[in-house]
Amino acid sequence: MRYKKYFRKTSLKQKGDGEFFLEEIKKKNPKIFLEVGVFHGVTARNICELLTKIHDNDFKYIGLDLFEKSDENKSEIIPNTNFSNPFKQIYFKYIKRQDPYSIDAVKDLLKKFKDNIHLIKGNSNIVLKKIDMSKVDYVFLDGGHDYNTVKNDLERCSEVIDNNGTILCDDYNLSYAPGVKKAIDEFVKDNSYNCEILRNNRFAKIEKK
Repeated sequence: MRYKKYFRKTSLKQKGDGEFFLEEIKKKNPKIFLEVGVFHGVTARNICELLTKIHDNDFKYIGLDLFEKSDENKSEIIPNTNFSNPFKQIYFKYIKRQDPYSIDAVKDLLKKFKDNIHLIKGNSNIVLKKIDMSKVDYVFLDGGHDYNTVKNDLERCSEVIDNNGTILCDDYNLSYAPGVKKAIDEFVKDNSYNCEILRNNRFAKIEKK
């Protein structure tokens, strides 16, 4: 399955990363998928397309993101949400009249799957405490890159691993966000989980031993 970019920005922009990601998801065929860090919704759309092929309409996608820059979120590393392509800037500003990073724009991109998705606007340090992890079987973790945030996100999602699910972390060895690697390494060691580093140190896949 080809990873489509849907005329938006995506963190999986390097050649082959998107396809590799989708192949990893296919290995587990999850039915309830949680993505922390939705950004423009490109990965969310690709996940929903994939899960539809596997399960038809019998799946659920949960997406969590800040969906805005604010003083409350100023400590978080938010990727550049602006386009370098002027045509995309014109398209979203004057035709779609949307901020592609807004929750409304992501809902619009995922409207085909409106009965299967649940988007949550908020900080993962707070929101993950309120999500029932007992039925989630796959987590893609690509939210805040601060050490404390990553550690919190992993700990809040640990029940997924304990129930034989998977957490796939993006940006494992990112030079400008060393807290990601530190948090993952500590979490894996403290809980005696299995961790596989994939795609030239891009992803860390955490599962039960």
